[in-house]
Amino acid sequence: MPAGRVKMTGMITRLSTLFLRTLREDPADAEVPSHKLLVRAGYIRRAAPGVYSWLPLGLRAVRNIEEIVREEMNAIGAQELLFPALLPREPYEATNRWTEYGDDLFRLKDRKGTDMLLGPTHEEMFTLAVKDLYSSYKDFPVTLYQIQTKYRDEARPRAGILRGREFVMKDSYSFDMSDEGLDESYAKHRGAYQRIFDRVGLKYEICQATSGAMGGSASEEFLAYSDNGEDTFVVSTAGDFAANVEAVVTVPPAEQPIEGQPEAVVHDTPKSETIDTLVEWANSAGVLIDGRPVEAADTLKCMVMKVNDPRQVDEDGKPVGPQLTGVLIPGDRELDEKRLEASLEPATFELASEEDFKNNSFLVKGYVGPKALNANGVKVYADPRVVTGSSWITGADAPQKHVVGLVAGRDFEVDEFIEAAEIKEGDPSPSGNGTVKLARGIELGHIFQLGRKYTEAMDVQILDENGKRAVPTMGSYGIGVTRMLAVIAEQTHDDKGLVWPKEIAPYQVHLAVANKDAAALEEGERLVGEFEKAGIDVLFDDRPKVSPGVKFKDAELLGMPFIVILGRSFADGIIELRIRGGETLEVPADQIVDKVRELVNG
Repeated sequence: MPAGRVKMTGMITRLSTLFLRTLREDPADAEVPSHKLLVRAGYIRRAAPGVYSWLPLGLRAVRNIEEIVREEMNAIGAQELLFPALLPREPYEATNRWTEYGDDLFRLKDRKGTDMLLGPTHEEMFTLAVKDLYSSYKDFPVTLYQIQTKYRDEARPRAGILRGREFVMKDSYSFDMSDEGLDESYAKHRGAYQRIFDRVGLKYEICQATSGAMGGSASEEFLAYSDNGEDTFVVSTAGDFAANVEAVVTVPPAEQPIEGQPEAVVHDTPKSETIDTLVEWANSAGVLIDGRPVEAADTLKCMVMKVNDPRQVDEDGKPVGPQLTGVLIPGDRELDEKRLEASLEPATFELASEEDFKNNSFLVKGYVGPKALNANGVKVYADPRVVTGSSWITGADAPQKHVVGLVAGRDFEVDEFIEAAEIKEGDPSPSGNGTVKLARGIELGHIFQLGRKYTEAMDVQILDENGKRAVPTMGSYGIGVTRMLAVIAEQTHDDKGLVWPKEIAPYQVHLAVANKDAAALEEGERLVGEFEKAGIDVLFDDRPKVSPGVKFKDAELLGMPFIVILGRSFADGIIELRIRGGETLEVPADQIVDKVRELVNG
């Protein structure tokens, strides 16, 4: 039996008794292929929004993925343990994540009124375990992992097990006494993840990423290519860069000299509240930029937000609450809310309301510019393209008026640069080579260098080589196990059904007797035994009153890698071998076991 597979039982699995019902129609709430097919093939069953039961076939596939993950984690010296899913509030209070997680956290009270939660992730528990059991540098490094159910109260669970409220995850944590040790642990995990995803044939990219609510510094996502992915990522045409869009750093143009630039001029610009109408006005008015007509990229959007940063407190230590903020981005680009969210985290934002405009007379809707924001003490964030000396057409802070030639660093100031604008195909690659292409993907795994955020919060004190107190540094590494199953289904299915790689398929062989001849059924029973002896898992379609056509359709829908059919040719000593998603072979009956063994082990 190939490595990574779990041998579940010595008994023959028969379709006539398997707890399974296949469906011919897609479920009404299913949007993506993996959701449709996993339900139709009887792998999962919806229990509640974003919550699924795992039926026998689905559970076998998940267990096979878990085993591959275990093998590769154990190979880098990681040790498996298991924490509870039901957790106390206090550790999460110590790291402030009881608050930071917001509505995503499942909170509950026990019968005594004690606050508890369902674990969304377990950094705190791993850290406390190390604190409780280890006290000397001699105990380090150590890497611990678990495969555990996680709970996150998604606002809109969708796409079946791709984005649910309950899911299985492998999370591991490295503890080292030095930053160099962390680098080594991080590299080991990175290699293990590559081997895990390569073993199941996934097409993916390792993308630079942001750390989000986890905190930390170095951060990479493993994103699987998928047209149905929720994540957008970029890859360089030179092949030397990949990143989640939230982590892409804009390549700024060179700064321009301010001296010699013409003075800014205010113009009447009736009915020009949009970028398109502003460009139309500029070109009708004969405005030129370096001798050419005005383009949207020459204009500057000034978007007014309310930003709430929990780190900002008044002199009494109370949160200051939402603050008016300006965000400047070139007019040819849309605001990318995910990028802005990642840039501001842990702060949150919302667009300014009609009420905000009413209460602040210097805000003129459709004509807001940076000068009024500067003059009224409003913090101004800007896209990195708004370099010193760059000249813009933007709002003049008066109705029906815009200003041409407003120069950054002369006419207005930027408080802080921020990544908030959309990434476009053809933008310069941050690597310095080529341009970027956009792709859609699904997150398979995420690795972080957390540093000492959690060990400091939990006051983990370890005696170092000199007998002094030191704080270990951490890495955090996650893989969505159940999500991985769905991602494989997304990448490998065809119009007939699931197409599993042999490494994770519930069974490697689907054997169907499509001949009512008693001799064929008898030979099927014998072959199943031979396959089992050879260490090959077999699903045996022995259903006596089911037509060959239905058996073939079910075999294609269920997706086992190799389909062995005893059909019309059996009388001539020939067995049909269909390689799912590939060719069909005619194999002499006395050679079929050896042929399948060769394919399974090859």
